[in-house]
Amino acid sequence: MSQFTFDDLLGILRAVDDQSGGDVTEESLDAPYEDLEFDSLAVLEIATHIQQKLGMSIPDEAVEEMRTPRATLDYVNRRLAAV
Repeated sequence: MSQFTFDDLLGILRAVDDQSGGDVTEESLDAPYEDLEFDSLAVLEIATHIQQKLGMSIPDEAVEEMRTPRATLDYVNRRLAAV
């Protein structure tokens, strides 16, 4: 995979929380996960899904920085570009 898209992330968000995942739109990319009704445990689960899907490791420090969907997309795409 050369790029991790909004649709890729949305699929993972829906897998983690079917109800909250449906509330995320491209307009809400900068909203904190908490405002989108994802708690810290859900964010860890999001990171786990990404790791499994892409075969990459995400350090705990990076998970802490992934506070919004956009931050998650940016982090994953930076990692993909570095490979």
